[in-house]
Amino acid sequence: MKRIDGGVTAAQGFLAASCEANIKYKGRTDMAMVFSAAPCAAAGVFTSNKVKAAPVLWDREIVRGSGTAQAVVVNSGIANAATGEAGLALCRAAAEAAGKALRIPAEAVLIGSTGVIGPLPPADRLAAGAEKLAASLADTREAGTAASKAIMTTDTVNKEAAVTFELPACAGEEPVTVTLGGMSKGSGMIHPNMCTMLAYLTTDCAIDGNLLQQAVSAVVQDTFNMISVDGDTSTNDTLLVLANGLAGNRPINEADGSYALFCEALNAVCRELAIKMAADGEGATHLIEMRVYNADTKENARTLARSVVSSSLVKAMVFGKDANCGRILCALGYAGPEFDPAKIELFLDGKAERVTFYTAGRVQEFDEDRALAILSEPEVRFSCDMHMGQEEATAWGCDLTYDYVKINGDYRS
Repeated sequence: MKRIDGGVTAAQGFLAASCEANIKYKGRTDMAMVFSAAPCAAAGVFTSNKVKAAPVLWDREIVRGSGTAQAVVVNSGIANAATGEAGLALCRAAAEAAGKALRIPAEAVLIGSTGVIGPLPPADRLAAGAEKLAASLADTREAGTAASKAIMTTDTVNKEAAVTFELPACAGEEPVTVTLGGMSKGSGMIHPNMCTMLAYLTTDCAIDGNLLQQAVSAVVQDTFNMISVDGDTSTNDTLLVLANGLAGNRPINEADGSYALFCEALNAVCRELAIKMAADGEGATHLIEMRVYNADTKENARTLARSVVSSSLVKAMVFGKDANCGRILCALGYAGPEFDPAKIELFLDGKAERVTFYTAGRVQEFDEDRALAILSEPEVRFSCDMHMGQEEATAWGCDLTYDYVKINGDYRS
């Protein structure tokens, strides 16, 4: 597998576009489209929040129904959440407008929205935007990047990732190169549980739709579901993956070696996008990583790691560069899984050195200046050896700053 420079247009047959539709923002692009030259197998995972936005309901119906799609239309600024039947009708109208312009069925168009909860996006602007997007589609690197920027809300940077890998060809013995790329947005209201985050991945791999869904559902557990910015699970959280099969690989129809390679590539792209979202948390100055290893079960390792990166006190501690390891111990202790505090070891890991915070049931004496230097790095990493088994998990978050309150105190304006 090889990481490459790219996003949603990296794979064969995928085009993208962006435009300024004036949904809410002025003077910037706020709608994006991703389109495949061929119909795709579609898979996805969605928010577990009981209040689900209209686009989530629309997309979930398509993914769980036909399991095929050919385009995605996304707007930023207004989330189309808590809008009832009118919101669903708006999704259909936008899909019909895009479908007409693209000459595909409305049921082949997936819809995404992100932004303020409550208002309805202007129907005429959505329709006009869809038509404008369809007319400006391109398969260039620049088009993919522009699309990733159009779906941003409070994000400070756009988020893209792509990889290539080799799979057996349909005929002959020479392997073919398969590409998988994607884009995501998310900066606040991030505490996925599936998993405000949106992620769209595209691949030219030929893969059975059921296996694609199986892969997506599995990979999300250790990627998007292992990040937290503020503990809030959005109404709009969506991860969609489209596979058009244009690479020409022997179709993946069973969980064999080719399927394992596909899952590895999918995990790499999802992990990179997830970490970029955690690092770009609203007002964030540090990425926080928590690795829990030698745990008794995988699920317990996940729960413990997520508890630490989700803790407001740990986040504030990192922002203040205060080596108060009691905050981390506390978050581990209330996470839920059983463990013996006398047996665990807790560390602060820098680029070139490690500080031991806690071992043998006691907080250790450590060099405060060394700890401060590590806590001043852009990426702050903690690790905990549970001494209970062989399972591990890593979670990512960010510090809690004054700017987070400022951003969310006047979000609607």
